[in-house]
Amino acid sequence: QLQLVESGGGLVQPGGSLRLSCAASGSTLDVYAIGWFRQAPGKEREGVSCISSSGISTKYADSVKGRFTITRDNAKNTVSLQMNSLKPEDTAAYYCAASDQRNYRVVYDCAAPNFGSWGRGTQVTVSA
Repeated sequence: QLQLVESGGGLVQPGGSLRLSCAASGSTLDVYAIGWFRQAPGKEREGVSCISSSGISTKYADSVKGRFTITRDNAKNTVSLQMNSLKPEDTAAYYCAASDQRNYRVVYDCAAPNFGSWGRGTQVTVSA
């Protein structure tokens, strides 16, 4: 059974950078689309970025375009989220999730209901 573990969160000052990693075990990642989602206290979970199983297609939320980059290394069974120019509003728990649905809308919509396997999350706090 696929298990996902996030790492790389922490406290960073505004304008700083963090790199989140999502490591998989129990199955190979190359058949899954992967998404990064975040949830701040009192807010709904939102899709940050998604990537297709091949890595060819990606999607970013408008709020992170130009600042965040999602990549995957199927040989290493990992997906990363490079986050630059971080803002206080990026503060949230970040989760990676996997979807085995073979539909382009999984990445295009980057919506949580399409993802069936979830990690436990890693906290990102952006504060001076």
